[in-house]
Amino acid sequence: MPARQHAVSLQKQVRQRARFLCEYCHTAEQWQYVPFTVDHVIPLKLGGTDDLENLALACFHCNRRKSDRVTAVDPVTNEEVPLFNPRQDEWAQHFIWSADCLSIVGQTATGRVTVNSLDLNRKRILPIRADDLAIGRHPPTNDPVQTS
Repeated sequence: MPARQHAVSLQKQVRQRARFLCEYCHTAEQWQYVPFTVDHVIPLKLGGTDDLENLALACFHCNRRKSDRVTAVDPVTNEEVPLFNPRQDEWAQHFIWSADCLSIVGQTATGRVTVNSLDLNRKRILPIRADDLAIGRHPPTNDPVQTS
């Protein structure tokens, strides 16, 4: 298979596996103006590969904020911990939607550093989530929501 065709096929696999959601902030690609990018979970310069097992679908904002980082300092413990790794971690174990479904709440140290480092609740995304919630396309199916 030619390299270009292989790349297109790999991107399609990444999108389908991610259910067409940013694997970090769970924004749906379908409603965005810019197609999402394929992120190297472990950056190439840190020994990551171009294999499917190291790729994640990411919106432009999350990809840019994550950059080549794999760890950050937890605001609660002041310890360096790993960022959320969509190939190893389960989203629902680290994150929950706030009771109003507008903000992502980190439930673990990894969740907290990812929310902070990637700015998952940035000012511009909150009204978009509110609009999506009003028409029934947010939060994504099966994502946990705070009950209190």
